Amino acid sequence: MNITIHTTALPHTDPEASLAFYRDALGFEVRTDVGQGSMRWITVGPPNQPESCILLAPPALDPGITDEERRVVTEMMAKGTYGWIMLATENLDQVFDQVQATGAEVVQEPLSQPYGVRDCAFRDPAGNLVRIRQIP
Repeated sequence: MNITIHTTALPHTDPEASLAFYRDALGFEVRTDVGQGSMRWITVGPPNQPESCILLAPPALDPGITDEERRVVTEMMAKGTYGWIMLATENLDQVFDQVQATGAEVVQEPLSQPYGVRDCAFRDPAGNLVRIRQIP
């Protein structure tokens, strides 16, 4: 079998702020942007990986989600414990400096972890954790 990752989803609470983070801070290109106001579905991705993208979407809109589940999702997003993604780069320090310069919330500066990975972390405007690791 030949299966690839096409799209992964992260929630947004402010489409303009999320778009600015992924486009301006991370340098991703905007692939699609549909909807209006806060009800926008935006796909972004690295220019060198046109076959994969991140879908930034309004949270908890599935008709099968209860009001209680929607409340829990909203609380988890506010605490930054709902969504996350791991990215990778060949120059972690340069990427960290560029993202930090945009005013993004730093969770962890570049650090060599005891399990052998060197990484850093930011929060996007919706509270999603964005970890970036050094490619060895």
